[in-house]
Formats: sequence, structure tokens, C-alpha cells
Amino acid sequence: MDTIAVSELRANLMSVLKEIQHGSSVNITSRGVVVAKLVPPDYSQENARKKLLEIGKSAKIGDIVSPIDTQWEALN
Repeated sequence: MDTIAVSELRANLMSVLKEIQHGSSVNITSRGVVVAKLVPPDYSQENARKKLLEIGKSAKIGDIVSPIDTQWEALN
């Protein structure tokens, strides 16, 4: 479903919301003009925070600025 009229949205709200929940986006029209867009929520920032917290549990903080004496294999 790409575009839906306001009147049709009112009649089919639950089925439209289920489609959006599964990743679809819907343009809502009023008298043939797009007035809004329904899209699924973006949880990327929230998910990134959770991953960073998980990494932080096992990460070791050290000096990451100073040069190292070991040559990397990629440079050879």
C-alpha cells in the first residue's frame, strides 16, 4: 500500500497500522493531495546505545592516541 485516502484510512486503520509495523510506509491523501506519511518508528539510535552499553561491559580503556611500536602486517 503506497497511498491511501483519509476516509479509507479511517475505515481500515488497524490493517494499515499492521502493514506499517511490518516495514511499509503509507502516504495519506486528502482530496488527492498528500498531507502526511506514516512510517515505522526508527529505533536505530536506541539500538546503537544498547550495543555500546554491551560493548562497554567488556571493553578496556587505554591509550589509543600514542603510536605503537609494532608494525602491522598490512603495512609490510
